[in-house]
Amino acid sequence: GLPTPDLIWQLNGKQIRSDGSHKMLVRENGVHSLVIEPATARDAGIYTCVATNRAGQNSFSLELIIAAKEMLRAPVFIEKLQNTGVAEGYPIRLECRVSGVPYPQIFWKKDNESLTQNTDRVSMHHDNKGYICLLIQPTTKEDAAWYTVSAKNEAGIISCTAKLDIYSPQWHQTPSSKPKKVRPSASRYAALTDQGLDIKSAFLPEANPIHLGPQSDLVESDDL
Repeated sequence: GLPTPDLIWQLNGKQIRSDGSHKMLVRENGVHSLVIEPATARDAGIYTCVATNRAGQNSFSLELIIAAKEMLRAPVFIEKLQNTGVAEGYPIRLECRVSGVPYPQIFWKKDNESLTQNTDRVSMHHDNKGYICLLIQPTTKEDAAWYTVSAKNEAGIISCTAKLDIYSPQWHQTPSSKPKKVRPSASRYAALTDQGLDIKSAFLPEANPIHLGPQSDLVESDDL
């Protein structure tokens, strides 16, 4: 307008003054801006821009709604990876459970190598309840390593590591001794076979590490 009008901002009918979180800017092209940073619940309401000069007055209004910010919670392991071992050729699942808000991104590493894609033998799984699984079937000697799983969101990152040992069978398998396929499940306690067997049933009795002799330092986990 001519002459150039004076401009004020109001919140719910009360004039806004510049302070640490409210700034009024004017660009070279005459565009006025009200910058609120950071915005809080107290900034919600009806905003009115009023322009006045000798010829008159004009205004417009709008409503600003401040949405509640989602509470952030750093990832936490409810259940961590456990050291384990298995006879070569048999399947194994490395499992843990994590929580966090928002739900974290999951990353796997084998020693210092990132696992980014599923393969015919190695696949990564997770569900919306926080269960995480790295499934290897069948296992080979090259699978023996330290495995690390990391969970990351906006609030933080957490990791845990476990060792997987692969043992060489010390006997000849009969034709009926083929390893059973393991399916990823929604829960580490869920069934692993079509018959709904416990995880121990996914391995033949002969493959139980406790038969490897007194030299074995592997301790069977009750969680498995």
